[in-house]
Amino acid sequence: MLHEERTSVDAPTPEALADEYRTELARIVDEHGVEPVAAETGIETATLRSIAAGEAPELFLEDAAAIQALDSELDAATIHAEACDHLLLGMSMAVLDVDTIAAEYEGERSGKGIQQRLERRAPVSLAEFARLEHFIASRR
Repeated sequence: MLHEERTSVDAPTPEALADEYRTELARIVDEHGVEPVAAETGIETATLRSIAAGEAPELFLEDAAAIQALDSELDAATIHAEACDHLLLGMSMAVLDVDTIAAEYEGERSGKGIQQRLERRAPVSLAEFARLEHFIASRR
Protein backbone atom coordinates (compact mmCIF):
# COMPACT_ATOMS: atom_id res chain seq x y z
CA MET A 1 0.00 0.00 0.00
CA LEU A 2 1.70 3.24 1.08
CA HIS A 3 5.20 1.79 1.20
CA GLU A 4 5.00 -0.01 -2.13
CA GLU A 5 6.69 1.58 -5.10
CA ARG A 6 4.20 2.83 -7.67
CA THR A 7 5.69 2.76 -11.16
CA SER A 8 2.47 3.65 -12.93
CA VAL A 9 -0.91 5.05 -12.03
CA ASP A 10 -4.04 2.95 -12.26
CA ALA A 11 -6.17 5.54 -10.52
CA PRO A 12 -7.46 8.13 -12.97
CA THR A 13 -6.94 11.05 -10.56
CA PRO A 14 -4.99 11.82 -7.40
CA GLU A 15 -8.31 11.94 -5.53
CA ALA A 16 -9.13 8.41 -6.70
CA LEU A 17 -5.72 7.24 -5.47
CA ALA A 18 -6.33 8.88 -2.08
CA ASP A 19 -9.72 7.16 -1.97
CA GLU A 20 -8.02 3.79 -2.57
CA TYR A 21 -5.79 4.46 0.42
CA ARG A 22 -8.72 5.59 2.57
CA THR A 23 -10.67 2.45 1.65
CA GLU A 24 -7.79 0.25 2.75
CA LEU A 25 -7.33 2.23 5.97
CA ALA A 26 -11.07 1.93 6.68
CA ARG A 27 -10.81 -1.84 6.24
CA ILE A 28 -7.97 -1.98 8.76
CA VAL A 29 -9.84 0.18 11.28
CA ASP A 30 -12.98 -1.93 10.84
CA GLU A 31 -11.02 -5.14 11.24
CA HIS A 32 -9.14 -4.04 14.36
CA GLY A 33 -11.78 -1.77 15.91
CA VAL A 34 -11.72 1.97 16.52
CA GLU A 35 -10.72 1.84 20.19
CA PRO A 36 -7.83 -0.64 19.77
CA VAL A 37 -6.51 1.32 16.76
CA ALA A 38 -6.72 4.56 18.74
CA ALA A 39 -4.85 2.97 21.65
CA GLU A 40 -2.18 1.54 19.36
CA THR A 41 -1.66 4.58 17.13
CA GLY A 42 -2.58 7.57 19.27
CA ILE A 43 -4.96 8.81 16.56
CA GLU A 44 -8.16 10.38 17.89
CA THR A 45 -11.19 8.09 17.90
CA ALA A 46 -13.28 10.71 16.07
CA THR A 47 -10.80 10.64 13.20
CA LEU A 48 -10.81 6.84 13.14
CA ARG A 49 -14.62 6.71 13.20
CA SER A 50 -14.64 9.12 10.27
CA ILE A 51 -12.19 6.91 8.35
CA ALA A 52 -14.27 3.81 9.13
CA ALA A 53 -17.38 5.61 7.86
CA GLY A 54 -15.71 6.21 4.50
CA GLU A 55 -15.21 9.91 5.07
CA ALA A 56 -12.02 11.82 4.26
CA PRO A 57 -10.78 13.47 7.45
CA GLU A 58 -7.49 15.33 7.45
CA LEU A 59 -4.94 12.58 7.98
CA PHE A 60 -1.20 12.82 7.78
CA LEU A 61 0.91 10.21 6.02
CA GLU A 62 2.57 9.36 9.32
CA ASP A 63 -0.84 8.51 10.83
CA ALA A 64 -1.86 6.51 7.78
CA ALA A 65 1.39 4.56 8.13
CA ALA A 66 0.59 3.87 11.79
CA ILE A 67 -2.78 2.42 10.79
CA GLN A 68 -1.26 0.37 7.99
CA ALA A 69 1.39 -0.98 10.36
CA LEU A 70 -1.37 -2.79 12.26
CA ASP A 71 -1.83 -4.98 9.20
CA SER A 72 1.81 -5.25 8.14
CA GLU A 73 5.07 -6.84 9.12
CA LEU A 74 6.62 -3.37 8.91
CA ASP A 75 6.41 -0.75 11.63
CA ALA A 76 4.89 2.69 11.07
CA ALA A 77 8.24 4.49 10.83
CA THR A 78 9.46 2.10 8.14
CA ILE A 79 6.25 2.39 6.14
CA HIS A 80 6.42 6.20 6.34
CA ALA A 81 10.10 6.27 5.35
CA GLU A 82 9.65 3.84 2.45
CA ALA A 83 6.64 5.76 1.13
CA CYS A 84 8.71 8.95 0.94
CA ASP A 85 11.78 7.14 -0.35
CA HIS A 86 9.74 5.68 -3.21
CA LEU A 87 8.61 9.17 -4.19
CA LEU A 88 12.25 10.26 -4.32
CA LEU A 89 13.14 7.17 -6.36
CA GLY A 90 10.23 7.87 -8.70
CA MET A 91 11.47 11.43 -9.17
CA SER A 92 14.86 10.06 -10.12
CA MET A 93 13.39 7.61 -12.61
CA ALA A 94 11.13 10.29 -14.12
CA VAL A 95 13.97 12.84 -14.14
CA LEU A 96 11.99 15.29 -12.02
CA ASP A 97 13.27 17.77 -9.50
CA VAL A 98 11.29 19.55 -6.81
CA ASP A 99 11.20 22.82 -8.74
CA THR A 100 9.72 21.10 -11.79
CA ILE A 101 7.09 19.47 -9.60
CA ALA A 102 6.31 22.81 -7.93
CA ALA A 103 5.85 24.48 -11.31
CA GLU A 104 3.45 21.85 -12.68
CA TYR A 105 1.84 20.25 -9.65
CA GLU A 106 -1.48 21.14 -8.05
CA GLY A 107 -0.45 21.43 -4.42
CA GLU A 108 2.54 22.91 -2.62
CA ARG A 109 3.90 25.58 -4.91
CA SER A 110 7.49 25.77 -3.69
CA GLY A 111 10.31 23.36 -4.42
CA LYS A 112 11.59 23.81 -0.89
CA GLY A 113 8.20 22.86 0.59
CA ILE A 114 7.99 19.75 -1.54
CA GLN A 115 11.56 18.79 -0.65
CA GLN A 116 10.80 19.15 3.07
CA ARG A 117 7.79 16.85 2.72
CA LEU A 118 9.70 14.24 0.74
CA GLU A 119 12.52 14.24 3.29
CA ARG A 120 10.01 13.94 6.16
CA ARG A 121 11.07 17.31 7.60
CA ALA A 122 7.53 18.64 7.18
CA PRO A 123 4.25 16.77 7.54
CA VAL A 124 2.41 15.68 4.43
CA SER A 125 -1.27 14.85 4.38
CA LEU A 126 -2.46 11.59 2.88
CA ALA A 127 -4.25 13.56 0.16
CA GLU A 128 -1.09 15.48 -0.70
CA PHE A 129 0.96 12.29 -0.69
CA ALA A 130 -1.51 10.81 -3.18
CA ARG A 131 -1.24 13.93 -5.38
CA LEU A 132 2.56 13.76 -5.33
CA GLU A 133 2.61 10.01 -5.94
CA HIS A 134 0.11 10.29 -8.80
CA PHE A 135 2.04 13.17 -10.37
CA ILE A 136 5.41 11.42 -10.13
CA ALA A 137 4.18 8.01 -11.28
CA SER A 138 2.36 9.54 -14.24
CA ARG A 139 5.67 10.99 -15.46
CA ARG A 140 7.65 7.72 -15.26
